[in-house]
This record gives sequence, structure tokens and C-alpha cells, in this order.
Amino acid sequence: MKKSDSIAGQPASELIDKRIAELGDWRGETLRRMRELIKEVDPDVVEEWKWMGTPVWSHDGIICTGESYKLIVKLTFAKGASLEDPAKLFNSSLDGNVRRAIDIHEGEEIEAGAFKALIRAAIALNTSAGKTRARRAK
Repeated sequence: MKKSDSIAGQPASELIDKRIAELGDWRGETLRRMRELIKEVDPDVVEEWKWMGTPVWSHDGIICTGESYKLIVKLTFAKGASLEDPAKLFNSSLDGNVRRAIDIHEGEEIEAGAFKALIRAAIALNTSAGKTRARRAK
């Protein structure tokens, strides 16, 4: 796994580990599980630490962010509006033009296969967008 964006020499992956440990409750466990699913789909995913403490997973662009709030863990997909979501995982930020999010509440489980399909679709979209730009540049 590539590492990116660190604070004072601390790799983003360590900062994310620290965030998960600091949460110490269902939110930390949820963030840990979703991170694990992302890495299962893309072992080379780039983990970043942006915007004063937001975990970000990228592959040729942002796949999603993982934010923790008092009542939810929010996974925001940067280009979610362009992704097929047959399992209807997106349940937040549905009225935006670009982003879509999944809000996970305590006790809720996200179906792993459906989530992994969204991750694969986000990576494919990011990868195809880069190829399209490269072709236009010629």
C-alpha cells in the first residue's frame, strides 16, 4: 500500500490507525471494517490524511473519505453521483451533483459485497477518467 499525506513525518496510515483507536467504540470498529473492505478491493490504495484530520482513500483520484461524527460514520464518495448503486447503499448527500455518501449508524451493517462493488466502480471511474484526459491531450 502506498502512503501519502503525513503530519510531522507520521504516515497517513498511522494517523488513520490512531483515529480508529481514539474513537474506541462502534465508530472506530465501523471505520476499521470499511477500511479493511477498501483494502481488500485495492491492496495498493493510497491512504491520505486531509482537511485537518479526514481519512481519504484514493486510486487515480479520491475514492471516498471516512468521517466520524457523534451519531454516524460517513463515507463520502467523491464521484458518487456517477456510480451505479443497485444495492441502494447511498443514503446521504443524494441531492448533490457530484458526491454521494453512506451514513452508517450504530448497529447498522453494510453488506460487504455491495460496498466492494461501489469501491470497484469508483476506481474504474477514476481510472477511465484519467485515460480519457490522456487521449484528449494527444
